[in-house]
Amino acid sequence: MGQQQFGRKYRIRLRADFQRAYRLRCTASDGRLLVFGAANGLGHPRLGLAASRRLGNALVRNRWKRLTREAFRISREQLPPGVDLVVCPRPGVVPKLEEVTASLTRLATRLSERLAGLSP
Repeated sequence: MGQQQFGRKYRIRLRADFQRAYRLRCTASDGRLLVFGAANGLGHPRLGLAASRRLGNALVRNRWKRLTREAFRISREQLPPGVDLVVCPRPGVVPKLEEVTASLTRLATRLSERLAGLSP
């Protein structure tokens, strides 16, 4: 059970880490999610959430955040290691766990490939 928890080491908490992902401008997106990525130098992926007010009211934003955290927790073993993922949900989409999980896995893999191409 301890392997499946969403512990502190899997969260992006510092503003500097969010800014690093935004500044690098390495993104991948689909109809549900926009994901910013940056290498983190750790042996595991980390997740940061950015749910703005244009997404909807607090109920909608919190639902997106819960589902994204759960999708990350479930698919953590399939996600590439050493990547910070800042996830921004797209407005106007009704979140479903299966779709968010598939989308997060696909976009994180795409981001990892792009980040590998950026490294000298």
